[in-house]
Amino acid sequence: QVQLVESGGGSVQAGGSLRLSCAASGRSPYDVGWFRRAPGKEREFVTVISWNGILTYYTDSVKGRFTISRDNALNTVYLQMDRLGPDDTAVYYCAAGALTSYTAGEESQYTYWGQGTQVTVSS
Repeated sequence: QVQLVESGGGSVQAGGSLRLSCAASGRSPYDVGWFRRAPGKEREFVTVISWNGILTYYTDSVKGRFTISRDNALNTVYLQMDRLGPDDTAVYYCAAGALTSYTAGEESQYTYWGQGTQVTVSS
């Protein structure tokens, strides 16, 4: 069993930055993805990193602004978010699993989910 705990969310003005953390306990490492759910919208895939940190993939809307990384010694995955805009306002979730595809962004591939952390970007 794996437990995931997100932290680092908060409120920031447009153009600002935040760094989210996803701390894992239990068996690791797994592939880890970040998803987000904006108000009134479906949850969407944001980015993923392979268990060894070699492979990463981003949805188009965050490419060049967000960076995913991990420190397996600390069992933690990070999401550095720069040049944030109001459209990035959402609850951000990290999820872990043994993926067969890094580009599909399918929620069904992820076995474990965190509770989410709120990110609010004001204009």
